[in-house]
Amino acid sequence: MFKHIVTTLLLSLGLALSSQAHAEQTTIGSWTVHYNALPSTFLTPDVARANRIERSRYNGLLNIAVLDENGKAVQVNLTGNGKTLLGTERALEFQTIREGDAIYYIAQYPYRNEDNVLFTIDISGPKQGGELSFRHTFYTD
Repeated sequence: MFKHIVTTLLLSLGLALSSQAHAEQTTIGSWTVHYNALPSTFLTPDVARANRIERSRYNGLLNIAVLDENGKAVQVNLTGNGKTLLGTERALEFQTIREGDAIYYIAQYPYRNEDNVLFTIDISGPKQGGELSFRHTFYTD
């Protein structure tokens, strides 16, 4: 139940809220990759606790979903990092969330106010792979 709540919350926040939770999509080969970054404070304390997410005004979340050409979730491996404009680099540790046929990947990312972060993520699957790269600015609330 809580996993459904967190995945629904992450995706809907990415689609409905301000630039703090701006959602994007891109294609890598035949995949459609949906991704967003948002502050962990968008989660309720119960949802954060149930998913072992540190809810803090200095902790962000990345949410990634990979779909094949038929719109079905693809199981992939993700590795990557975030790098600030000052050159501080942090590795990302992705957690897989499964809800029915849906698969989502989330990673926590600590930040300071107005950190502009370049995320570089390698996505590899059984038949293809590629790199997702995007920039996001985090703000404390």
